[in-house]
Order: sequence, then structure tokens, then C-alpha cells
Amino acid sequence: MKPSHHHDFRVTIEKAEINCIGYVNNSAYLKWIQAGVLDHWQRIASPQAVANFLWIAVKHDIRYRRPAFLHDRLTASLVLEKVQRESAFYATTIRRGQDVIAEVKSRWCCLDSTARSPTRVSDEIVRSFFPETAPASVQKS
Repeated sequence: MKPSHHHDFRVTIEKAEINCIGYVNNSAYLKWIQAGVLDHWQRIASPQAVANFLWIAVKHDIRYRRPAFLHDRLTASLVLEKVQRESAFYATTIRRGQDVIAEVKSRWCCLDSTARSPTRVSDEIVRSFFPETAPASVQKS
């Protein structure tokens, strides 16, 4: 399966996210990644799918490359690498200009919004994520 289209998300740094040594606190990165994934979902999914399904973080692996500061202009570039059963796997690179600030691999779980339980990602949603890929190529293991 080819990765989905590239999705850029503008990061806003708040004063409260600055730690005691003047860097952005590590917890802010998680907030940015969640905001980027949810923004991606809301842009590509139908209003009905957005209402019927929720996404929650299951795992993040963050490699911090450089510190970020209060007045930095950062962009989080997300790529959905694959969908497997109820999970979506994203690779995110956070940049300040050309400088890589952090690289993140994350796994997200799709929930039925009513039952609040994990649910398999439907072929329709997969087509939203990967419009050039036939549903048969989705890893359903």
C-alpha cells in the first residue's frame, strides 16, 4: 500500500508549553500530533464518518532532534503509512523551516463513536485515506 497524501499542519506554540530551560515541553509534541491527525481525518472523511468514528492514540515513538522555542514557526508533516484492522499508522516530521525538530511514529485506534469500542476501519474510510489504492490491498490481518 502506498502512503496516503501528505498532510501539513501548522503548529502553534503557547507560552504555557515552555519548560524551565526555555524549550517547548515534550508533552506539547503529543498535543500537536493529535491535533494534526484529527485535522487530517476531518479534512478527508465524510461528515458522516467524522460523526460515527473517533480516533485515539495508542502509541507514540518520538525522536527529538532539536529544541523548539516559543516564537518558532513549526509545521508538522503527516503521512498515513498504513491501515491495519482498527489501526492507522502515521509518520510525522516536525520542522522549523528545513530543520527537523522531531520525528514521530504513531499508532491510532478507530473507535465506534456510540459504543466507544475499537472497530475495523471500513473500505470506504480506507478509500478516503488512500484514494489510489484498491481496498483489497489493505492489510486486514
